[in-house]
Amino acid sequence: MTTEEILRTVTEIAVTETGLPAEQLTPDADLRAMAGVDSVRVLRMIARIERTFDIELEDEDVFGTATLGQVAVVVDKALRDAA
Repeated sequence: MTTEEILRTVTEIAVTETGLPAEQLTPDADLRAMAGVDSVRVLRMIARIERTFDIELEDEDVFGTATLGQVAVVVDKALRDAA
C-alpha cells in the first residue's frame, strides 16, 4: 500500500469521524486548529485508523502528529514495522 493510498483512507476516516468536508481535510491542515475537532474526535479517528489497518500506533507517534499527512506517515511506518 502506498503512502498516497494510506492518506486517502486516513482522510476518508477523518471525514467520517470529524464531520468536516474532505476539502477542508488537506494533508497539511492542522487538525488541532479546526473548529469542532476536539481530542475525543481525534482519538476516535485514531482508533478507527488502527482497526482499519490492523495496527497499533504508539502514543508518542500519535500525539506528535498534527496533520493528516503526518498521520499517514505514522501509519505507513507502523505497517512497515509490522511486515
